[in-house]
Amino acid sequence: MKEVLDLEKYKKSMEEAAKDTFWDHLGLELVKADGQKVVIALDVKKHHLNPIGILHGGVSATMLDTVMGITVSMARHGEKVVTTTLNVHYLSPFKEGKVYAEGEIVHQSRKTLTAESRLTDENGNLCVFATGSFRII
Repeated sequence: MKEVLDLEKYKKSMEEAAKDTFWDHLGLELVKADGQKVVIALDVKKHHLNPIGILHGGVSATMLDTVMGITVSMARHGEKVVTTTLNVHYLSPFKEGKVYAEGEIVHQSRKTLTAESRLTDENGNLCVFATGSFRII
């Protein structure tokens, strides 16, 4: 029988594991992880921008991939998951302030999961969305 996920313990272990990683380097913050929904945030700084002054697409893609990865990891705690595909759709530029990425699972089987995520500004305006496939390894 699969053990029940202790959300507080999971959040603390995830935050500890993220220290000194790319997550930490970017300045990502875990806002919510309740077993149903995961939300991460980033206070966008100048070093997150591209040369034309908008949020770098790689930062957006990283946030969306990361929030989906956390979401599927929580669903399959105790198992390692990796991204196999990532499709990103850039809708509107973002310049400064705080952005939020939210992820959710749309399908799962024994060895694969499909998730979607959305990146919004502080007012809830959709900037970028993505879908991803993840494999249990």
